[in-house]
Amino acid sequence: MTLSTMRARGLLLLAPGLLLAGCTMAPHYHRPDLPVPAAPPQADGMQDTPEIAAARSQNVPPLGWEGFFTQPQLRQVIALALANNRDLRIAMAHVAQARAQAHVQGADLFPTINASAGATYQRTLGGLAGGGTGAGAGAGVPTGGGSARYNIYQAQVGVSAWEIDLFGRVRSLTQAALEQYLASADTQRAAQVTLVSEVASAWLQLGSDREQLSIAKDTAATFEQTLKITQGRASMGVASDLDLHQAETTLQQARADVARLTTTVAQDRNALDLLAGTHVPDDLLVTGQSEQDATVGQLPGGLASSVLLKRPDVSAAEHQLKSANANIGAARAAFFPNISLTAAFGTLSLGLSNLFGNGSQVWTVTPTVSLPIFDAGRNIGNLHVANANRDAMVATYEKAVQTAFREVADALARRATIDEQLSAEQKRADAAQGALRISRARYQEGVDPFLTTLDSERSAYTARQDLVSVRLEKQTNAVELYRALGGGLANTANAAITSDN
Repeated sequence: MTLSTMRARGLLLLAPGLLLAGCTMAPHYHRPDLPVPAAPPQADGMQDTPEIAAARSQNVPPLGWEGFFTQPQLRQVIALALANNRDLRIAMAHVAQARAQAHVQGADLFPTINASAGATYQRTLGGLAGGGTGAGAGAGVPTGGGSARYNIYQAQVGVSAWEIDLFGRVRSLTQAALEQYLASADTQRAAQVTLVSEVASAWLQLGSDREQLSIAKDTAATFEQTLKITQGRASMGVASDLDLHQAETTLQQARADVARLTTTVAQDRNALDLLAGTHVPDDLLVTGQSEQDATVGQLPGGLASSVLLKRPDVSAAEHQLKSANANIGAARAAFFPNISLTAAFGTLSLGLSNLFGNGSQVWTVTPTVSLPIFDAGRNIGNLHVANANRDAMVATYEKAVQTAFREVADALARRATIDEQLSAEQKRADAAQGALRISRARYQEGVDPFLTTLDSERSAYTARQDLVSVRLEKQTNAVELYRALGGGLANTANAAITSDN
């Protein structure tokens, strides 16, 4: 029998197993219904920009983070963070680890083929060997005392204990590992979205706190001037000691604010450096709060709740659910026979020169079937565990969707009123400054007491601080929408297009 004939027979023996290996006993996967309303509440007047409307018609994503954030300095800081942040590097390493693990698990679907070669040198006594000479020229060498020496050479290619996946156990485990890898990839993407939003928020917070510090310094200088005027008027008997102490109180409060905000700005700087993973150059920072938005001015309106499925954390939760579903198939397959195959094809010769000669071919095929009869309920327990884990993953997925819906709804609700609040705060600050100018003039003319001027100064100071805070809140609300929508407008536009089609 030739070596090619033996290989053909071996392939015929493997063919039924290869054909049946595609079967799986995992339940058919159905995505759970969204446990949220059909659409999140939308803010009044939030309409699509022309760019987004055009993108919808052309079926292309309009904006990623590079387009969502409009400040060039901020975009450079974000790019710096994406290249150097250590948490993101850890997440990327976890993705690589999961990908490698999926590859290792997937390798079990295929037989492991090994080649081996060896030689055996044996010396036997003549009485035990049945003769005093070796067999064949060069194979046995006569020795004194009736002993013989044998040289045996062999080479073979074989498959060892390959499980023929008739009931899909290995395939289910491979699918589970693949879904785990996809979940880790989505988790890494979610980490990137979170990092971008955190960097943007930290950058905006630094600018806001620097603006607050500038206001505090200006106010402290104004209060110091007021204190000097009050001291002069008190020395002339025009102002009372109460006026003097009140002026001193407001000055020290402003000085305390300057010290506190100086520390806050330094801490903001440190936090931004940590997020960036390196020192952020000073020319990429803002010295104060810009009145221009750092993000796009309009966001899409009329989004369906299905866009939440594009969020990386929701997608990761669904991959975890699919992995748990596949594990049920592996647990079910454990109740059925396990069929494995060990086979070897090679040559054997008593002489090295005849190793690949005619008649030296040898082969073995050893199929093995193992059927569970009694395992004290281990397989049943494993199946119950797999089912319970799948149920837990369903609940986890639904909670991820509900959390995403709540975050988007909250951000949209805030965005619906933030412009009105900002307009009111701006008018309040302007009115407070006007009231301060009038009260100072009336105080200098002796019409109003010092307390009126002092209250006006405090009101103007508070109004300016509140205006800066609301401006920051508007900017961070846009950043929160970027994060809540799963990374800006690109994913939501794609999801809306898919839903429409």
